Amino acid sequence: MSDAPEILLAHHLKALKLPTFLREHQQLARQCAAEGLDHVRYLARLVELELIDRERRMVERRIKAAKFPAVKSLDSFDFAAIPKLNKMQVLELARCEWIERRENVIALGPSGTGKTHVALGIGLAACQKGLSVGFTTAAALVSEMMEARDERRLLRFQKQIAGYKLLAIDELGFVPLSKTGAELLFELISQRYERGSTLITS
Repeated sequence: MSDAPEILLAHHLKALKLPTFLREHQQLARQCAAEGLDHVRYLARLVELELIDRERRMVERRIKAAKFPAVKSLDSFDFAAIPKLNKMQVLELARCEWIERRENVIALGPSGTGKTHVALGIGLAACQKGLSVGFTTAAALVSEMMEARDERRLLRFQKQIAGYKLLAIDELGFVPLSKTGAELLFELISQRYERGSTLITS
């Protein structure tokens, strides 16, 4: 029996960018045949697998683009260790409705109270909900803006940052900023006002 149809099908599936179809269609066809399912149900299952896998890949791309220093979820956060932290409020923030409304959040507290972990968890939740996220420290962000300004690409950098649905700025106040750096940061936050959400920890 000629392999030509299978080769042609593989070529078409690659061209259409359907990797899950390509990987699963033979095994799923055998499984559906054994279960006595018709071609419509077979196709429905195959499409569902492709959609699930595509969403997983998109989430992975958003997480990579966010540049988290570590991927942490709120599931691994020890709320019992910080009883003053309002767990229900944090979980409400993780629903990301405030991001859809373009609101902002400031998390204040002494060092070691889990602010970064909470910010990472909310950022991860936003990625999983299909929102673009950028994560950085205040010092790193200011350093990047100063460099961009010196290289005459500050406007392009600001537009890139403005594109995030959520910008998380960690450790504001942890490292003193120069007057110019503070002005650049203030300008950036002002530009995002009512255009995108900003989460600041300090």
